[in-house]
Amino acid sequence: MAVPVVFFAVFFAWPVAAIVARGLKADGKWQFGRIADVVTQSDIRHVLWFTTWQALASTALTLLIALPGAYVFARLDFPGKQLLRAVVTVPFVLPTVVVGTAFLALVGRGGLLDELWGVRLDTTVWAILLAHVFFNYAVVVRTVGGLWGQLDPRQEEAARMLGASRWAAWRKVTLPALAPAVAAAALMVFLFTFTSFGVVQILGGPTFSTLEVEIYRQTSEIFDLSTAAVLTIIQFVAVGAILAVHAWTVRRRETALRLVDASVTASRPRGAGQWTLLAGVLGTIAVLLVLPLAVLVQRSLGASGFGYYRALTHDDGGTFLVPPIQAIGNSLQYALAATAIAVVIGGLAAAALARRDAGRLVRGFDALLMLPLGVSAVTVGFGFLIALDKPPLDLRSSWILVPLAQALVGAPFVVRTMLPVLRAVDARLREAAAVLGASPWRVWREVDLPMVRRALLVAAGFAFAVSLGEFGATVFIARPDNPTLPVAVARLLGRPGDLNYGQAMALSTILMVVCAVALLVLERLRTDRSGEF
Repeated sequence: MAVPVVFFAVFFAWPVAAIVARGLKADGKWQFGRIADVVTQSDIRHVLWFTTWQALASTALTLLIALPGAYVFARLDFPGKQLLRAVVTVPFVLPTVVVGTAFLALVGRGGLLDELWGVRLDTTVWAILLAHVFFNYAVVVRTVGGLWGQLDPRQEEAARMLGASRWAAWRKVTLPALAPAVAAAALMVFLFTFTSFGVVQILGGPTFSTLEVEIYRQTSEIFDLSTAAVLTIIQFVAVGAILAVHAWTVRRRETALRLVDASVTASRPRGAGQWTLLAGVLGTIAVLLVLPLAVLVQRSLGASGFGYYRALTHDDGGTFLVPPIQAIGNSLQYALAATAIAVVIGGLAAAALARRDAGRLVRGFDALLMLPLGVSAVTVGFGFLIALDKPPLDLRSSWILVPLAQALVGAPFVVRTMLPVLRAVDARLREAAAVLGASPWRVWREVDLPMVRRALLVAAGFAFAVSLGEFGATVFIARPDNPTLPVAVARLLGRPGDLNYGQAMALSTILMVVCAVALLVLERLRTDRSGEF
């Protein structure tokens, strides 16, 4: 456990603490009064209000649209279900920059809706809300649907036999059982939308800013570190509260129900109602999830076929110091290095947390591992530049900074994937191997590893996908001669001209394809078909 603790202390806690201290200290004294000064500013209050409001609205809209999909994937059996489950999950592993770019191609100036009907949504909050639903649809479908598929349908059938209507039986029997999963999914959606950066950065423009976008603006454009530090503290407290409530709902979900095999609860659609619901869900997936990605591909081709892709091989001497195509190789190299780091750190943490004799302090570290998913990635990235600038850790000019930042995001996915499998390994097998003289390393290699190999591959795949799309921290530390794909997309979108726009669409399409392929491979590796992450 020592290695993960040191890793997160040095590369997460220290940079965040350094940037907060830099912003709230003046002449060696803490300026806590600055917190009240910042919060009372009208523009900051507007950012806090919009951040909270859009997160609540995005969560409610996502639940409204995705819950029918959760039922369909949990209770209905139809051809192509596993492939469609993978398609639904693709948006979740896409970088937020790609999500924003896809909706820009759909609803922005010159987008599909603008060309067909003269409708533009990129200057309204609806574009942001729909993009958040697009990104988080799979969270609800897989979290709620995973539990829904394991609920014993005979309980609801018994209520129907006792005279309850279909609606009453669902409301009084199924809904209370699903409540912990719905709450857990809602909290995760709220967390992702509360800390939204890439989507709001691209679609919000100068009108709408979340806390994360405002932290970036205050840090990189205005250079007001004290305001950025205050906003980081506010976001940190909010995320900590969200994660604490989420941990409580997960414990309730794990202990309050008796579950059955999900494979025996699904059946072919029966009656007009179920067929109509299935058609509605398929239509929603086609319009809300598939259409933006299809428009993204279409815009990347433009009127000249693969002209924008060919332009990626040339250096325009302005946006980058190298041809944009090099961002692909850079991203793959960084993501592979980040995956290796995340698998080592996350694997060691999961092994320590899976021990039955783990103390309360070790179990508490499990919740802390989730903080990098919610704490400002912008703060972490800028904190790297401030904290890691002196020997023995002067890494400002080192390529390893980018993989380290990406690994902070990938490690929690490794822990969440491997921990349930490690806890399921019979401890008596380890004890028997130890009695026979096997060393701890040999016990791990010959007992644990064969059982968790597939989970390890899935964890590595998730770490690779999220590392490939990390943007908030990378935008600060990626060097101009070694840009990553998300950074390259954002910079191209920030420059005027059809060529820059087309190249951004082309790079986004490439990034989408890589992430989608990684996700489809993961689906084939998964042994758990309950539908959860």
